[in-house]
Amino acid sequence: MKKLAIFDIDYTITKKETLMEFYKYSLEEDIKNIRFLPRALYSGLMYGIGIYDERRVKECFLKFIDNIEEEKLQELVKRFYKNRLSKILYKDALDMMYKLKKEGYDIYLISASPEFYINEFYNIDVVDKVIGTRFEFKEGKFIRKMLGNNCKGEEKVKRLKEVLSKENIKVDFKNSYMFSDSLSDKPLLDLVGKPYLINYKKKHEIEILKWI
Repeated sequence: MKKLAIFDIDYTITKKETLMEFYKYSLEEDIKNIRFLPRALYSGLMYGIGIYDERRVKECFLKFIDNIEEEKLQELVKRFYKNRLSKILYKDALDMMYKLKKEGYDIYLISASPEFYINEFYNIDVVDKVIGTRFEFKEGKFIRKMLGNNCKGEEKVKRLKEVLSKENIKVDFKNSYMFSDSLSDKPLLDLVGKPYLINYKKKHEIEILKWI
């Protein structure tokens, strides 16, 4: 049986929220994308007051890459990883990945962030699997439509188990790890025998690690 070390991404292995960083990076490449800023702020406001759910927020927010060719999007996210994402990783997170890999754990990253750019975390040579929120492509273009559900909360457990079942992987969850900055990941934290909260501000029965 395999043992997993599961990591959330935003604010767990990264110091910043990656979707907003993706938009900021798009501005560096094309300042004309500033025209989408009001839409981004509006969608965030609608989510904050409970009118939009996370699906609608993300589909609205990603307008700035609507209809981009898949090949061009792949090129963009490669540059995004090299120039931005790779520079906002917690050193302690990377150290933990390498430590646990040496101890025989498979390293899984599971996030609500879009899979089309978090797949770039396969550049970390110890990462075995990346699971995120999926979006559709039609006729070779990104169409800003979420495929399936937002990969958050219970959906993370569902997606993980789907992958394990498909690949016929048996897991020793009692001796597996889960690291997250948020209790929205409690379904995954409860699934493993070794849960940890990262840089969590309040006291909690789950052990809290401080990462820099």
